Amino acid sequence: MEPSVLELPAVTLQRIASELRCHPTDERVALRLDEEDKLRHFREYFYIPKVQDLPPIDLSLVNKDENSIYFLGNSLGLQPKLVKTYLDEELDKWAKMGAYGHETGKRPWITGDETIVGLMTDIVGASEKEIVLMNALSVNLHLLLLSFYKPTPKRYKILLEAKAFPSDHYVIESQLQLHGLNVEKSMRLIKPREGEETLRMEDILEVIDKEGDSIAVILFSGVHFYTGQLFNMPAITKAGQAKGCFVGFDLAHAVGNVELHLHNWGVDFACWCSYKYLNSGAGGLAGAFVHEKHVHTIKPALVGWFSHELKTRFKMDNKLQLIPGANGFRISNPPILLVCSLHASLEIFKQATMKALRRKSILLTGYLEYLLKHYFGKDKAETKKPFVNIITPAHIEDRGCQLTLTFSVPIKNVYQELEKRGVVCDKREPNGIRVAPTPLYNSFHDVYKFINLLTSALDSAATK
Repeated sequence: MEPSVLELPAVTLQRIASELRCHPTDERVALRLDEEDKLRHFREYFYIPKVQDLPPIDLSLVNKDENSIYFLGNSLGLQPKLVKTYLDEELDKWAKMGAYGHETGKRPWITGDETIVGLMTDIVGASEKEIVLMNALSVNLHLLLLSFYKPTPKRYKILLEAKAFPSDHYVIESQLQLHGLNVEKSMRLIKPREGEETLRMEDILEVIDKEGDSIAVILFSGVHFYTGQLFNMPAITKAGQAKGCFVGFDLAHAVGNVELHLHNWGVDFACWCSYKYLNSGAGGLAGAFVHEKHVHTIKPALVGWFSHELKTRFKMDNKLQLIPGANGFRISNPPILLVCSLHASLEIFKQATMKALRRKSILLTGYLEYLLKHYFGKDKAETKKPFVNIITPAHIEDRGCQLTLTFSVPIKNVYQELEKRGVVCDKREPNGIRVAPTPLYNSFHDVYKFINLLTSALDSAATK
């Protein structure tokens, strides 16, 4: 990115503060940012939980009629208001016409996934034929690895981050065991340097360059679940493929968060869940990508009747006519109720566009970072006040909307005090609290209020 873009959050804050003749930390800046936000109306498309409905709330500390500060879209996105409407449409159809629902309505049950897959193209940067909506993320990762991971005596390793999400770690371990391989020798883990939290790009590229000839598959996160680091996917893809490796990504924390161009980057395969930034509800319908260059060379290892071409699927002659590309990886018919909730959210993304959401996200998270550093930077340690450290990379091209925070006081106390005050975020071992202001439904005033609540929470936590 250009330096001027990198400076954007701080420059914008200072410009507005100058216009308002106040400091960038003033509440008026947050209110002006919300006024200027062209995406602000999308907040109305979602249900924002009220503080009074949250289990850990301390009603003596909050106004019970207020909305919570929901900064947990990186774990479970909020419910789009249209979800109930779409679910009711399909339940009504089922009640009224039974099996005829398979072929009628705007989401025929036989092709329900196919009716909404076009809404994913802009989000992941791929064509409809390269995308499939099915299963859950870890199931899809297993299915993809069964096809892309074909170890030989010389090329047998799988390369991943040392602290990848546990499910990815387990998937890779079990895939190696399936092939009868030694897990320790075949699972190549890249660790951050001593004393550092995130991986350096030059270290990743060095491992690929030095050991690439023995690596069969590189599997990285798009955005790391704990640190919030956004990896340079095109550079990893290019380096890996230059050494003859297949390169895939787990996009659980990247999809709907940052701009993706999977086709143009030449990524071999990818998979994602949809219940985080894509707001499809807990256990929502996941997705997968297989680049069109593999349409005739990579085939699914496991197939079912939805791997078969639709036009002859119901001949029932048990002669598989495999759908080429990503769609051939489907095994079963789509779960229509999960299609409904994903449909409701993807329509909002279509209206908002990833480009505009990313632009807002950079400013929203930049504003949060600015306030955190101003009020809780490490220089506060000299005043004996609690301080906050941001372990997520500072450069905007190296992160999405999530910031992971560590504290100079016990994390358990800070987290409990935030929960009592109606802040919805999460703590992750070993010592991070993850906060993710999500551009679709979070406001700049949410960030401002969060900082005030964090001040109060830290004061309480420090006295425990």
